[in-house]
Amino acid sequence: MAQSAAKSTKKSFEGLGILVLVINLIIGILFFTFVCGADGNFKENGDPKPGNFLGIIYKGGFIVPVLFALFLTVLVFAVERFMTINKAKGNGSIQTFLQKVKYHLSNRDIDAALKECDRQKGSVANVVQAGLHKYAEMRTDKDATTEQKVLNISKEIEEATALEMPALEKHLPILATIASIGTLIALLGTVLGMIRAFAALATEGTPDPSALSAGISEALVNTAIGIGTSAFAIIFYNVFTGMIDKLTYGIDEMGFSITQTFSAQEN
Repeated sequence: MAQSAAKSTKKSFEGLGILVLVINLIIGILFFTFVCGADGNFKENGDPKPGNFLGIIYKGGFIVPVLFALFLTVLVFAVERFMTINKAKGNGSIQTFLQKVKYHLSNRDIDAALKECDRQKGSVANVVQAGLHKYAEMRTDKDATTEQKVLNISKEIEEATALEMPALEKHLPILATIASIGTLIALLGTVLGMIRAFAALATEGTPDPSALSAGISEALVNTAIGIGTSAFAIIFYNVFTGMIDKLTYGIDEMGFSITQTFSAQEN
């Protein structure tokens, strides 16, 4: 049941990711066309005005709006992940919360431990709370052996973790994908720009300076935006993965502590 719920949640997250990407692509096209391509950014001969960065970006060609969309998608999901993972931590320090729960369990005070979960909130507290409820249930079970009770508690914690993890890890595959394809798309724009530049050099007589500069601009602009987009995606992906690993470690630590404490108190 937990696996089916996780799969359903994952599908909804993927649909949202595609929607965000489409919206950002529309924004990128509009920005590229009406802001970067505004007449005020160019001289009469169509070249960007000296020092006009927007005009230079416009010369990057039709690949630029796609790179804009990828960059905006990275920013959107970076903000969303930061807010979500911070919320998953709950109120206050995770380590302090875990120490309090361990203290109450060692004193056989499950109600006090559950109150700590209510105060802490977040994904870690939700998993611990599920484990504590099963802990209390197993204490009143007279039929199962200690090993079976410990196994049931461990299974409950695993199922609760399986329900929480998709919410923590959603959209991270999108960041990882953008980190890879951002550079490739930029490389495509770079190659197209270089083709234009070499075509200008290949003309008979004096090469067309305007066509030559346009090709070089297209190559360099795409390279810069693509590399920047991939770099941000990689940085954010690693940061969020590290934050999730800390939460997962806290869950594993508390799960082990709950089962060990139960086993010790039953024997």
